[in-house]
Formats: sequence, structure tokens, C-alpha cells
Amino acid sequence: MIRRVAVAALAVCVAALVPATPAFAHNRLTSSAPAENARLDTVPAEVVLEFAEALNPAYTQIIVSDAAKTRVAVSEPVVDGAKATITFTGTPGDDVYTVAYRVVSKDGHPVQGAYAFTVGAGAPVAAQVTSAAAAPVAESSPIAPGVLIAALALAVTAVAVAAFVLIRRRRPVADPVAADPVDADPQAAP
Repeated sequence: MIRRVAVAALAVCVAALVPATPAFAHNRLTSSAPAENARLDTVPAEVVLEFAEALNPAYTQIIVSDAAKTRVAVSEPVVDGAKATITFTGTPGDDVYTVAYRVVSKDGHPVQGAYAFTVGAGAPVAAQVTSAAAAPVAESSPIAPGVLIAALALAVTAVAVAAFVLIRRRRPVADPVAADPVDADPQAAP
């Protein structure tokens, strides 16, 4: 019985500490319209970014800037599940545009990135993307902090239970009857 408990505790620890599967991976951009490095004849009416997981509308930011790094007038993002949409509120012309985004998934993890597209005879896309916008996002753990804390708490609890069970099993239990010779034989004289 005790071995079963110890083996079960060990199995729970191993299962909790196994590297995360894609289900625990953080959100990522899955598609965009206009697409990265697209060449368009006219300015699109909107920019649509679609992510792998639902977004938190309160923490979704999308900024569009031109080749001169000047912000272009756009609406506030409209979030519908995993999709965020902005519309151009001004009348931008031919140029290279950079779409920068910072979103927070429902799990609380921030994701940011940027890409460029060209309208009309704008400069080549690769030459216009600023180093700051194209800089890679700092990598973080593929496991959400809450999952790590829960796994650690579970592992510590399992080890503590296993240690308690093993220590208790090895400690001899005193037999109160055998320890007191008077109580051992009720017929014996004092």
C-alpha cells in the first residue's frame, strides 16, 4: 500500500514536470491581412491580425507607421476572439507601412511583433522595416507562470507525502502492552 502511494506520488511529479505540450504554448500570430511583405496597389481599408488563441481586448494594441516612422491614424482595435482588426481613419498614400502589435492572451501572456507591407511604389519592404520593429521578441518559458507554480507546488506536496509515508513506515510502533510488564499479565502481582 505504501509503495503504491509513493509510486503514485512520483508519477504525479513526473507528469507535472514533463515539458509543456503545444497546448501550453503561448499565443502567436497565425495570419495577417495584408500579409507580411505584401505589395498592394491601394491602401487596404483595414488590417486584420489573427492569433492562435483568444485575445484580451483590454490589452490589445496595434500601431501602423510609415517609412518615416510616423504613426498612421487608425482606429482602436476591435477584438473578436482570436482576431483583432483596425481600420485606417486617415487617407494614407503610397508608402511602406509597418504594423506593430502587442497583445495579451486570455492566459495573461504578452506577445509582440511587427511586419511590413508596401502600398504602390513604396521602397522595398526589407529596407524600410526598422531594426526596433524587426527585433525579435525576448523568448520566455513555453510554460505559463501559473502552470510552473502549480507544478512546483504539486511536486513539493508529493515529495512531502512520500517522505512522510516512508518515515512513518520505518519507525517501529511501540507496543504499550509489551512495554509494561505489569499490564502484560493481569494475574501478576505488583
